[in-house]
Amino acid sequence: MQDTKPRPVFLNLTKIRLPMAGIMSIIHRATGVVMVLAIPLLIYLLDLSLSSAEGFADAKAMFANGFVKLLLFLFLWGLMHHLLAGIRYLLIDIDVGVETPLFRQTAWAVTLVAPLLALILMGGL
Repeated sequence: MQDTKPRPVFLNLTKIRLPMAGIMSIIHRATGVVMVLAIPLLIYLLDLSLSSAEGFADAKAMFANGFVKLLLFLFLWGLMHHLLAGIRYLLIDIDVGVETPLFRQTAWAVTLVAPLLALILMGGL
């Protein structure tokens, strides 16, 4: 029987470098959780805005607050990231973009394009 090196007892997570696709995958999962948790707030805002003209004005006034605008931007960023990563994963499922250079490029593209799309959507709101 061969002597093997003992497995490390302490795993230093700060020294592990994930590839960009791994980081993008973690963000994809986190944005999915955040979107599910945001559903009650979004339903409340929809109900408030549809209840009456005063309710719509109240909902509109909420979006004038800077903190709410930041939350909206972060939500849109997560939504765009989740959408683009989902499309990327669907393409990978049909063997499009599985090659190594393209695999890395699409991971970087999703991560960089999502906040740009969120900024464009914020400008349109």
